[in-house]
Amino acid sequence: MKYLCLVYFEEPVLDAMNGPKRDALTCEALDHIDELGARNQLLAAEALQPVHTAVSVRVRNGRFSSTDGPFAETKEQLGGFVLIDAIDLNEALQIVAKNPMARFGTIEVRPIMPLERRGTSGDPLAARRQPASAARDTSPSSAADLPPGRLEARSPVTVSLC
Repeated sequence: MKYLCLVYFEEPVLDAMNGPKRDALTCEALDHIDELGARNQLLAAEALQPVHTAVSVRVRNGRFSSTDGPFAETKEQLGGFVLIDAIDLNEALQIVAKNPMARFGTIEVRPIMPLERRGTSGDPLAARRQPASAARDTSPSSAADLPPGRLEARSPVTVSLC
């Protein structure tokens, strides 16, 4: 069964760590990810950029609005995720307990709920598959096509350690 493990922590706590201590934590987290990969339990894992880079989007009554930052006012912020494959919730919790970020924050473990259209014979993407010639690209072609709001380019951040 698939479980999404949402990693929450207080950014100021990690920001306050000195360089070597924070680098060691990152390396420990990467080692955990490598271990899950070696056991074929890792489906995906990513860290997120700091919360100040986030934009929350809402559409209410057909009106688009965007707000800088996360929507919820909480002490901990979503900092990353790990998608795992485990036999059951008990095994998923055992896996997550070994994640070093659990010592600094909270990891929410949620089972994945497969979504299917009726009549797709268990293939949730069957209804979306179509010849390339029939595919419709509904993505905006330029910033002018996006809903109104403050838009700005953000540079990706890459961290290399270990």
